[in-house]
Amino acid sequence: MIGAIMSGKIADYIGRRGAAWWLDLGRLLVGYGMGLLSYVVPVYIAEITPKNLRGGFTTVHQLMICIGVSMTYLIGAFLNWRILALIGTIPCLVQLIGLCFIPESPRWLAKTGKGIESEAALQRLRGADADISEEAAEIREYTETLERLSEGGILELFQRKYAHSLIVGVGLMVLQQFGGVNGIAFYASSIFISAGFSGSIGMIAMVVIQIPMTLLGVLLMDKSGRRPLLLVSAAGTCLGCLLAALSFLFQDLQQWIKATPFLALVGVLVYTGSFSLGMGGIPWVIMSEVFPINMKGSAGSLVTLVSWLGSWIISFTFNFLMKWSSTGTFFAFSAICSLTVLFVAKLVPETKGRTLEEIQASMNPFS
Repeated sequence: MIGAIMSGKIADYIGRRGAAWWLDLGRLLVGYGMGLLSYVVPVYIAEITPKNLRGGFTTVHQLMICIGVSMTYLIGAFLNWRILALIGTIPCLVQLIGLCFIPESPRWLAKTGKGIESEAALQRLRGADADISEEAAEIREYTETLERLSEGGILELFQRKYAHSLIVGVGLMVLQQFGGVNGIAFYASSIFISAGFSGSIGMIAMVVIQIPMTLLGVLLMDKSGRRPLLLVSAAGTCLGCLLAALSFLFQDLQQWIKATPFLALVGVLVYTGSFSLGMGGIPWVIMSEVFPINMKGSAGSLVTLVSWLGSWIISFTFNFLMKWSSTGTFFAFSAICSLTVLFVAKLVPETKGRTLEEIQASMNPFS
């Protein structure tokens, strides 16, 4: 982003091809930072919040991403990308300064043998007058159990005792990405245009739907639980893709020509709203809850890698798939979303109202 300030002068001094390396380096650093934050933030939030509020707080992270993206869409409509990149430094600096004033995760401190600092951080998080003895004891006992186990590497994740956590964590990320979210988000304008609808109106409608539905998900997270929200969300994304597929099918068959653009719009909006309700944020919530702390580093790296790899595959192939068959593409996404419903119903545990230690002990038996 700092490169944006110097981009004009650099391009004049070292040429256009040389300046492109600065742009690539900037994009590389932004991507690297996002790769780190996408895992660290939900895990940190899950480890510092009380069990009755953990889901809502972790999903607020997704809400903030949603608002940030929507603001970027709005600001980007009026400014060039260089100014937009400079504006992007503001929240980065706010976060960097803010990190100086927040406590470290009590669970991480306990894991690294800093018991006194762990209790002090927990007391600060819960309030000066709060009784933290029970929660601190649970963290301490569970950490002592884990101390008998070695710090887990990637290969150790594939042991039988971690199978349930691994299947749930990785499975949700695979299904989240291969349900087509990034293809639909990145190419929404093209989808609307190819369906015969206004791209700009469609994009505005998507933003209008996205924020309220994400906020609704935050409010319901610790009331209805993770599983019901995931089931409703996955079923909604399945329906949205099905409606979009039918729109393109009728278009191919030259049937209901006037109605097909609106059917495509409704399909994409149903998909966007449903995804924002649960499938957008809950996989990251559950990922932050199901892995024991001795495996969190390796598990987090693997799950985040799977998520971004899936994102890249769908983003890269989406245009080719749409050229092959728009109808077939959305029917395929709809089928994957229907598999998500079955996956959640059969394998994903309810984690609402349980401490991280209770969840991890039930899913990863050590004895």
